[in-house]
Amino acid sequence: MAEHLIIAEGDKDTKYMTLYSQLEALVENERDLIANMANFAAMIHATFGFLWTGFYRVCGKELVLGPFQGPLACTRIAFGKGVCGSAWKEVSTLVVPDVDMFPGHIACSSESRSEIVVPVFSDGKITGVLDIDSKHTGTFDDTDRQWLERIVELLSKCRD
Repeated sequence: MAEHLIIAEGDKDTKYMTLYSQLEALVENERDLIANMANFAAMIHATFGFLWTGFYRVCGKELVLGPFQGPLACTRIAFGKGVCGSAWKEVSTLVVPDVDMFPGHIACSSESRSEIVVPVFSDGKITGVLDIDSKHTGTFDDTDRQWLERIVELLSKCRD
């Protein structure tokens, strides 16, 4: 079933509210995790125009690149390394207002200025992370954290 993205206008909360309802409908009709990750990345990216929006999947002791939108990305990230690996290790969302101030930041793109990484859970364990980069410092805040955590919860309904 093809879905049509309606890009919301208005403030951040309004955009997230519209996006959430679209993603919720999407997972009701599609249970494949990778297919949903691909559409989630595309829809978040289109709604907000971020530099990079995508997923990394836990494969052994590394995060391996999954579906994404944006420029070329790092393919593998070790546990505890960079913002993505640190979010995995800390089992929590990380909001980084200025990536230059994050010790050990992995610069997949020199254009990235701020970042948010949200763990994806399945059966109580982290199975991946949602990673979003912005060209601007200070892009992400608690509103993004709350909505993106709700959004990735939708993926727990998916079964490959």
